[in-house]
Amino acid sequence: MLTSDDLDRAQRVVNADMPPTPQYRWPLIEQAVGAEVWVKHENHTPTGAFKIRGGLVYMAELRATRPAVSGVVSATRGNHGQSLARAGAAHGVGVTICVPYGNSPEKNAAMRALGARLIEDGADFDAARARATALATAEDLHLAPSYHPWLVRGVATYAAELFDAAGALDAVYVPIGMGSGISGLIAVRDLLGLATEIVGVVAEGAPAYKLSFEAGAVVPSAAAHTFADGMACRAPDPEALAYIRGGAARVLALDDDAIADAIRLLYRATHNLAEGAGAAALAGLMHERARLAGKRAGVVLCGGNIDAPVMAEVLAGRTPAAF
Repeated sequence: MLTSDDLDRAQRVVNADMPPTPQYRWPLIEQAVGAEVWVKHENHTPTGAFKIRGGLVYMAELRATRPAVSGVVSATRGNHGQSLARAGAAHGVGVTICVPYGNSPEKNAAMRALGARLIEDGADFDAARARATALATAEDLHLAPSYHPWLVRGVATYAAELFDAAGALDAVYVPIGMGSGISGLIAVRDLLGLATEIVGVVAEGAPAYKLSFEAGAVVPSAAAHTFADGMACRAPDPEALAYIRGGAARVLALDDDAIADAIRLLYRATHNLAEGAGAAALAGLMHERARLAGKRAGVVLCGGNIDAPVMAEVLAGRTPAAF
């Protein structure tokens, strides 16, 4: 999936738009975990999430290989849509984004501010994805998927930055939405020849990737109920699943209480905001902290785009209602 040339080219594209994000060790987190912990701050990108990297590379590759494309459509819960909207504006490509009803108002506003045409339809991400597919045919738009090798190459740049700074970690914990983030980590780990375990984390209320990982085949879940909207998918991408099964050590499913606890810990220890998916990696590490005691671990804070009312609920010590 990834060569050194691929990674170098992706880094040039990404770094033309944004600088590398930091990775810090926070003493209070290390005290809570009992290990050396590197937090990769993808909440520090221009869109507040790691997805911008994939959007930039995807749009650059699309323009290079299909210059006649004038419009793109995709589905998202927010961060993928922001990345495509920002990249589309830079390349003069119109972007239409489909989101489910009840989607994050603040993510919706951010996508519109970046120039996206926003369409609300369906009860969840998978329903919005069906609407995007239909629009691609009806309006002759290019359908940008949620998982694609170009997206993986883009987000792999954060993994390269993390390993360059932290070296050979014993394990890295990463949330799974549609799979580009964990795939990027696996690809760079393998490219560098490291023995680092890559551990995926999903929400207990949206367990499709865990069920599929363990079954060895796509197992859709009946629902995706979690306030961690970035992980709320019902049907895994088959290509992503195959790659994750070939390179991840395991996939954990954690309840929303554990994810809310991790948001609070990140805020107390670092004063950084984390959305639900952004805190899931730390929740996974906390769940397995006995296993990592005295070792070196990384957690990907993949995004900080949490709505103010949801964050207020978390800081009040409560777990927000699932979408």
